[in-house]
Amino acid sequence: MDDTPFLLIERDGPVVIVTLNRPDSRNAISETAHSEEIAAFCATMTRDPTVRAVVLTGAGKAFCAGGNVKHMHDRSGMFAGAPYALRNAYRTGIQLIPAALYELEVPVVAAVNGPAIGAGLDLACMCDVRIASDRALFAESFVKLGIVPGDGGAWLLPRVIGMARASLMTLTGDTIDAAKALEYGLVSEVVAPDQVVNRALEVAHAIAANPGHATRMAKRLLREGQDMKLAPLLELSAAYQALAHHTADHHEAVAAFLERRPAALGDQ
Repeated sequence: MDDTPFLLIERDGPVVIVTLNRPDSRNAISETAHSEEIAAFCATMTRDPTVRAVVLTGAGKAFCAGGNVKHMHDRSGMFAGAPYALRNAYRTGIQLIPAALYELEVPVVAAVNGPAIGAGLDLACMCDVRIASDRALFAESFVKLGIVPGDGGAWLLPRVIGMARASLMTLTGDTIDAAKALEYGLVSEVVAPDQVVNRALEVAHAIAANPGHATRMAKRLLREGQDMKLAPLLELSAAYQALAHHTADHHEAVAAFLERRPAALGDQ
C-alpha cells in the first residue's frame, strides 16, 4: 500500500486544484483509504468559505481507471471477503465518494485528461462541469468484468446523458471517445490535451468570480431539483433567496452592477 497521499492539492486563489495522484496505476481507486481521503477533502472544501470552485483531474495519462482489476482477480484489498463483508466494504468504502461529492457545496469542474473508465467515469459524472481532452475515453465498463456499477453509476449516468444513452453505455460496457462524449452531452467541451486543465481553470475562475454563497446554494438547488417536485423546490428556492438577499456580497454585487464597476466580494 502506497502511504503517499492519494490527492495532490493546490490552491489558485479561490480555486482549489485536486489531482488523483497514482499515475502508475492510472489513478485507480484501489484502497478504502482513497475513498476516505476524497470524502475528507470534500468536507474540508465545504467548511472553507474562501473556496469557490474546485478543479478535479488525474496525474499522468489517465483521469481515473476505476477499480483495480488486479485486486479484483486476487480478491484482495477492497474486493476481499465473503458477500456480506464485500457489501459492507462498498458501503463504507467507495460509496463514500458519491455521497461526499453529492453533498459538496462547492462547484466542481472535472478536467478529464485521459481515460475515465468504470468508477472513473462515474467520478466524472459526480462533478458539475466536465472538460475533456481530445484523447479522453469514457466507458461504463462494469459488465465487461461481470459486475455492476457499485458506486452509484446507475443513478448518475442517466441524469447526465439520459436513460437511452446511459443504458447503451451501461449494458454494452463499450468505450466512447471524446467526440462522442461531447455529442452525448457527457462533457461540455473538448480541447487539446495540453489545454484541458487550463480550460477547466478558466471555467472554475468564471464560477469563482461570483459570490460564493450564491453558487453554493444554486448548486444545491440544481441537485435537489433532480428528485423534487416543483412545489417543494419553489419553497426551498424562496428560503435560499431570502438568505441570499441578506448577504453583504449580494448588496455589493447589486451596487457594483448599478455603478458599472467590478464587485469587491468577501469570503461568504
